[in-house]
Amino acid sequence: MHAQTQQPPGSEEQLHPRADHGEHSYEGHDLLKNKIAVVTGGDSGIGRAICIAFAREGADVVVSYLDEHRDAEETRRWVEQAGRKCLLIPGDISEAAHCRDIIDRAVREFGRIDILVNNAAYQMTHESLEEITDEEWVRTFATNIHAQFFLAKAALDHMPEGASILNTSSIQSDKPSPGLLPYATTKGAIANFTSGLAQLLAERGIRVNCVAPGPIWTPLIPSTMPTEKVEHFGENTPLTGGTPLL
Repeated sequence: MHAQTQQPPGSEEQLHPRADHGEHSYEGHDLLKNKIAVVTGGDSGIGRAICIAFAREGADVVVSYLDEHRDAEETRRWVEQAGRKCLLIPGDISEAAHCRDIIDRAVREFGRIDILVNNAAYQMTHESLEEITDEEWVRTFATNIHAQFFLAKAALDHMPEGASILNTSSIQSDKPSPGLLPYATTKGAIANFTSGLAQLLAERGIRVNCVAPGPIWTPLIPSTMPTEKVEHFGENTPLTGGTPLL
């Protein structure tokens, strides 16, 4: 990677090299034909890749994002290019009221929710426990795990049998990096939340799963990690070989 810094949560158009979200490689097969998906953090990174893939599989997509409007518009361009509808909803998912608003607007637009993808996250890197402020600890939990509860609870009455909830955890959930203590702790909580929620909703015919990605080149990396770590990001990951994916 190249030496670079951004302000969190970062921007796709400032990434160098640019990330690959499957824009020119992913081929859909109508696996999600006419489904309705809500994706948090859908403006960039893994979230954008999900939106593009879902659209090419036939789903209409609701993109929740903080305030990266240019990135969100680029995601919408790809979704609409796939022939699907895309609703953009900016705002802070750490606030319960906004999470409920996302679901309300999605249902007003599309009538139901078939897939909820809880993907958005916040992280910062710190070398000592003393550097982590109370405010940052609370913000990380509010964004990464509290929002998943708020969104799942709000969406439940609008999800038919056969619907699914997908939560983005991380390799950090069981192999935490000490410099990412707040983030890694929330990712462990997400794995636990997913397991419990899956059992709770099974009788309704709603599936709940999580994925635990390893290092992925997204705007969160140059906006939250030291420059020297950004330069070598992905070098020890065989799948990337130092080349950005997703």
